[in-house]
Amino acid sequence: MYKKWTWMMGILLAATAATAQSPASRKTDWLITPVTEIARITEKGKDVTLSNGLVSRSFRISPNVACYDYINLSNGQQLLRAVKPEARITVNGKTYNVGGLNGQRENAYLLPAWLDEFTAGANDFAYVRHTVSELKPRVQWTGKYWAANRKQATGRQIDFLYAGKAAGTEKLQVTVSYAIYDGLPLIAKWVTVENQSGATVAVNQVVHEILGMVEEESAVIGQPHQLKKPQGIYFETNYAFNNAMQYPISDQTSHWKKDSSYTSQVNYDYGTPCLFEAYPDKVTAVDLANGEKITSPATWELLMDSYDRERRGLAVRKMYRTIAPWTTSNPIFMHLVSKNDQQVTDAIDQCAATGYEALILSFGSHVNMEDTSAANIARWKSLSDYAHGKGILIGGYSLFSSRRISDKDDVINPATGKPGGAFFGNAPCFGSEWGLAYRDKIKYFIYQTGFDIWENDGPYPGDVCGSTTHPGHKDAHDSQWRQMEIQKELYRDLNEHGVYINAPDWYFLDGTHKIALGYREVNFSLSRDQQKILNRQNIYDGTWEKTPSMGWGFVPLTKYQGGGPEAVLEPLKDHLDDYKQLMFQYYGAGIQACYRGPRLYDTEETKKVVKEMVSWYKKYRTVLNADVVHLRRADGRDWDGILHADPQGKEKGFLILYNPLKTPITRTISIPLYYTGLTSTAKLLANGVTAKSYTIGRNYNIEMTVTLAPESYNWWVVQ
Repeated sequence: MYKKWTWMMGILLAATAATAQSPASRKTDWLITPVTEIARITEKGKDVTLSNGLVSRSFRISPNVACYDYINLSNGQQLLRAVKPEARITVNGKTYNVGGLNGQRENAYLLPAWLDEFTAGANDFAYVRHTVSELKPRVQWTGKYWAANRKQATGRQIDFLYAGKAAGTEKLQVTVSYAIYDGLPLIAKWVTVENQSGATVAVNQVVHEILGMVEEESAVIGQPHQLKKPQGIYFETNYAFNNAMQYPISDQTSHWKKDSSYTSQVNYDYGTPCLFEAYPDKVTAVDLANGEKITSPATWELLMDSYDRERRGLAVRKMYRTIAPWTTSNPIFMHLVSKNDQQVTDAIDQCAATGYEALILSFGSHVNMEDTSAANIARWKSLSDYAHGKGILIGGYSLFSSRRISDKDDVINPATGKPGGAFFGNAPCFGSEWGLAYRDKIKYFIYQTGFDIWENDGPYPGDVCGSTTHPGHKDAHDSQWRQMEIQKELYRDLNEHGVYINAPDWYFLDGTHKIALGYREVNFSLSRDQQKILNRQNIYDGTWEKTPSMGWGFVPLTKYQGGGPEAVLEPLKDHLDDYKQLMFQYYGAGIQACYRGPRLYDTEETKKVVKEMVSWYKKYRTVLNADVVHLRRADGRDWDGILHADPQGKEKGFLILYNPLKTPITRTISIPLYYTGLTSTAKLLANGVTAKSYTIGRNYNIEMTVTLAPESYNWWVVQ
């Protein structure tokens, strides 16, 4: 009875997931077939429209600029119900709208015919002119490591210039910028404030996006945090941090609010969360000297055409691949624990012998990247040269936070005026003398030694510092902003010099390449059998919004966070099956793990296994780095598995199934092939060799009967 139940549940789970992923039409599905229509910005009378065949956003530019139309062209959804200011700034304690039009009485919907009756605010920043240009890369990425995409995003940009009209704002200029991308239903927005007043001004707040959006539901009672937010749009900003390893928790600028002007809404207390604003709320006063500019974070707005989790995740993942192509980089690296230079050269030799591409000096190793003495630079340059001579990239780990430096240099708690109370308890301030010196030392070390990789642990997580003596910020009001600017500049600079960056926070859009997949470190003290299941769960859960190359996993080869002999892989020769399966699980998911230990192999037999696994991964590297379609999460009770889908690739898909049970199983599983781009037939090659053809059903699924040996895994190439 149990076998029959698990068999039926397996089919039901897979079929439910598959059918949810298949929209009604796929003739114009941008997630499968590249869109040929390019982004364009057109002008007609008093209207300006941004469009690319997937999204259209229109503005009335007289008597002031206001966005009145925002449509998802894939499904015809109108996102806006009301005009709002284009931005809002607070300067020297006074708040001003930038653009926008007044006069809309009914805020449940907007008729274009009303626009001619609207008026500009007397004290609002007024439209002067606009310019259109080609989209420019935000990071001038260079890199000599493997990447799935090396093409920078293309599209168009429009900049609307505004001048102040109210007393005291006449010499302030505000530029509201939009970018529209080729091939994506995506628009980005940011705001720049320039001070030409002849004196320093305090910029207290810049709200760079304000949208009066169509509500998701009509609930008579309920507060904003209880009600559904609009799901037809996804927002992402480059001002995100929280060490959560997930974007939604890291977001620091998105604010869903009530709209008091929307008096015809159903909610009795006007609590519908249908007013979106974007701004960092802990930045309350940034001094702007005469001639200086301040540019807000950017917000990327990706339009969604489905509630399905997989489809929404695939859209986000395609966004990353396009606008941050460096995140598709995925070099094969080892995490070396070293005590001396000989261990480094030995590990480099092992990397070269097995097909590895990079060596990272792990935490606990003897590299010190803060030591910029001539002797230390010469030492590590010699080792770097040795690695490069073997065709191996080299890098190192460096800790920033989770450490105490001094009362003078640590983050000062604004509430107490003393160190302590930061995100990590005690942490250095990036704007302190030590923090600025740390930035300079890291750059110097990397550029002088020729290191290719920087693994930065515990970067600044948004601490507000109350110090008034740190040279990198003024006080608590600007400390978060200034520290973020320091950190972003560091990451962008390293990226543009070809350095690969691992960082445990969400700085992808400013140049970092990889973040942790998401795992609990103490779990690596559990048995190897437990680790295999938990790792597959981490892979499954960590690839809904991240591409495989954006996350790293962990395979401690030696004792880590406790645990007995049942937890470790060393001696490797004694645990070859477990070592091989852990490599298969990560490489099969397209994810690089930190294989942390003193060596990659200890015998010729171990070396052969490592070499074979790396060669296998490289053979299918392109499709294994393609996005994951989630089939069934590992639970130890029945089969689990994933499918890579690459509609533009040579291999259209790559299927992996696991049997964690101690008995063989035979299951008929529904495999969703919609996102492979195949429509009628599919040929699956078991273990890359034995081919069998399947007819694809009307729901784009195939029904596949498989037998899996006890505690085993199988894989199929989809053509």
